[in-house]
Amino acid sequence: MTDFLLELRSEELTARMQAGARADLEKLFRRELQAAGVSVGEVVVWSTPRRLALIARDLPQATEPVREETKGPRVGAPPQALEGFLRKTGLAQDQLEERDGVFFAVVERPGRAVKAVLAEAIPAIIREFPWPKSMRWGAASISTESLRWVRPLSGIVALFGEELVPCAVDGIESGFATLGHRFHCPGPITIGSAEDYREKLRACHVIVDHAERQDLIRAGAARAAAEAGFALVEDEGLVIENAGLTEWPVPLLGRFDQAFLEVPPEVIQLTARINQKYFVCEQGGASAGSALANAFVCTANIDAKDHGAAIVDGNRKVLAARLSDARFFWEQDRKVPLAEQASKLERITFHEKLGTVADKVERVARLARWLVEEGIVGGSSPSSATNPTATRVERSRDTSAQGLSTSLEASGERETLVDMAEQAARLCKADLVTEMVGEFPELQGLMGGYYARAEGMPDAVADAIRDHYKPVGQGDEVPTAPVTVAVSLADKLDTLVGFFQIDEKPTGSKDPYALRRAALGILRLMLENGLRGSMRQLITAAAHRGGSASAGRDIAAFLIERLKVQQRDAGIRHDMIDAVMVVEIDGDIVRMIRRVNALQNFITTEDGANLHAGYKRAANILKKEDWRGPEGEIARTGEEDPLALVDDPDLAPIIAAKMAGRHAKRLSYTPEPAEKALIEALDAAEPRAARAVEAEDFEAAMAALASLRAPIDRFFDEVTVNDTDQDKRAARLDLLARFRAAVHTVADFSRIEG
Repeated sequence: MTDFLLELRSEELTARMQAGARADLEKLFRRELQAAGVSVGEVVVWSTPRRLALIARDLPQATEPVREETKGPRVGAPPQALEGFLRKTGLAQDQLEERDGVFFAVVERPGRAVKAVLAEAIPAIIREFPWPKSMRWGAASISTESLRWVRPLSGIVALFGEELVPCAVDGIESGFATLGHRFHCPGPITIGSAEDYREKLRACHVIVDHAERQDLIRAGAARAAAEAGFALVEDEGLVIENAGLTEWPVPLLGRFDQAFLEVPPEVIQLTARINQKYFVCEQGGASAGSALANAFVCTANIDAKDHGAAIVDGNRKVLAARLSDARFFWEQDRKVPLAEQASKLERITFHEKLGTVADKVERVARLARWLVEEGIVGGSSPSSATNPTATRVERSRDTSAQGLSTSLEASGERETLVDMAEQAARLCKADLVTEMVGEFPELQGLMGGYYARAEGMPDAVADAIRDHYKPVGQGDEVPTAPVTVAVSLADKLDTLVGFFQIDEKPTGSKDPYALRRAALGILRLMLENGLRGSMRQLITAAAHRGGSASAGRDIAAFLIERLKVQQRDAGIRHDMIDAVMVVEIDGDIVRMIRRVNALQNFITTEDGANLHAGYKRAANILKKEDWRGPEGEIARTGEEDPLALVDDPDLAPIIAAKMAGRHAKRLSYTPEPAEKALIEALDAAEPRAARAVEAEDFEAAMAALASLRAPIDRFFDEVTVNDTDQDKRAARLDLLARFRAAVHTVADFSRIEG
């Protein structure tokens, strides 16, 4: 078994392309060799700014012989069939084998030298490399047949053991020689095999293993900061990027003018990170806080004789120029009030069918105000008595920090919150037209919060402007302060409803307006803050004038699908959500999820599983009999569109009551003991379940259903439903319909899988 080394050397590779390039190189290599019948085991791929390197361990010397058989027509088949088979296989008739009256084409291919396989594979890998961006170069570039590569390819090292794999691509021939560090060791280096590749390059100031360079940068930057009495602000993305920019990384600490710390720390960090690829530092020591220090760490690519003093000085000057620009933007922006900045939003189109950003701000302000006025945000949660954890603990802390009580029922507090929510909403997009956000779009929202605080606005308003985009992703922090929640929820609702109303919905592969992210943000804001409002109510309030009125159904369905995705990560089954969604037709997300959790916990118990089995049996009988009862009415089967039932939210209890009354009228005979036991169990369970659902005590509602498990099992064991006596048959079918309706007061069990 022999190791193989491939190095593709070029001009500087973009740091952010290197991870993808490593994956593509391994993928292409495995594909080419497997297609040739070579089994590939361990593969190691490395990258530096000037090379991609692959080492494949323990390759065989030759491929295995191959015997291929192709079945042909039967002996005596029409001549045309035989002629076609011969053309396909390229054989003559006397080369075919006959077995059991059938022709077979048998081709035996001897094993090939793996070295020859590699010689063919390398050019194919290079030519098919899927760079995101590529170029042609030199005199050959006038031809469209010339090689395309991310940067000019300059060398190929291809060694199978200690032997050269001869190949050429676009005039570049493989060889034993590579180059070391551009400055420390610019001359050629002869590589003997895969075994000495890594260490020979290390001796020439090239650390070829990207992971090793990352470790050196991570540890070296932290050490440089600590030696100066600071703490490094960790940034893994910056570690990876610096490793992709250097072959011999040397972290160095520098200082910048203390006066620049007047600029918000996020601006300093972004300036250093985006423009210069520098780490920033925080104050260290026993009294360490999170205050930024006037220090940075850059990553040099050489071991300088002066220990990096000149490098640090040059980087300090460049950073100072960048920070001077940032300070200028900060000072200029603060001269213009946010309200004046907001007036400029009329010049920015949000969407041609949805108006300007100023139009959006007006809608968000009205919606944020309404959310507070209706008590959806900042109101007393109706579930607090039965579920004290429905509203997050942090919410109480945040409201009290703003001088507001948890429920905002004190005189004037709600009016104050309403006014702050509207003010924050009207200013939340104002920083989009500032100089700072124009330079650093990543700071939108954040800078608005700084400018609002600098104007002396309440902390609640400044925080809402700063955080109203949150949560941005699944792992992002969810706001809990009422003003922030109101503005954030209003902003996301306006976006989601607006784009659905103009029929700009996400597709399976495209979501240009990030509506899935907006929907998940809405759900997280409601669930993690325990916000009690119906989905229908929120969608109606956020509807745009002149938009499609029929979009509401689609938006509700879209939110439910996003809810399933979100809750799947929490271990909640999608069928449980379907089962509850039918009875939770009002669309209270918090109540729905609490009911789903209770249902899933119940259905996994023995009582729950057995009751589900009894329910399915009853539902199947009713469906088979198409039982509608004497008045032509029937309980839900679970097959209806749940949104079609929005005008009758109490449908299940009404049906249960009707079934009970109708069944009592039908009892013109003496019920059997098992039948009587089920009637008595329903008489007790129905009101218990209804009261528990009304109180949102879903565990108690499930317990009420559990009491039906034994009676329904006994009923099926001892009672003949389709009795020859038509009165008995009708009464017993009504009893099963009553049982089904009673179960539906809690959840639609027909939608539960299994």
